[in-house]
Amino acid sequence: MSLDDLYREVILDHFEHPRNRGKLEPHDVYEHGSNPLCGDKLDLYLNFDQQGKIKDVKFEGSGCSISQSSISMLTEAIQGKSYDEIKKIITNFKEMMLENKPNPFTEDEDLEELASLEGVKKYPVRVKCALLGWTTLDEAIDKKFIKK
Repeated sequence: MSLDDLYREVILDHFEHPRNRGKLEPHDVYEHGSNPLCGDKLDLYLNFDQQGKIKDVKFEGSGCSISQSSISMLTEAIQGKSYDEIKKIITNFKEMMLENKPNPFTEDEDLEELASLEGVKKYPVRVKCALLGWTTLDEAIDKKFIKK
């Protein structure tokens, strides 16, 4: 099995068996994200512990396999992380997808599934699909910590 095949399997698994799908009530932060060009939609719910780390995260949404699997992976990647840790993951993910920077996730066991999304860059029109959850998360945590 090639690495591309393995990555396709990871994406398909997250699409068919999304992690952390559902509504989170009560929640500390809610953010809606959408891509009107393709119809992908996302509702993201976050709860934080006393130290400001993600205690729980859930999402509801609809869209293509790329957007939904990316969001599923995102929810696993940020569990227990602080604002600064999450911002670094978001930055690394966006740089990997938009700036052709090397994949930073292959060496981190907690984040290695994110590496499977790097192949989306071969299809530039789909990059926005992969980024929807990350953009929504960025807005949500800034809402919590920067109080926009």
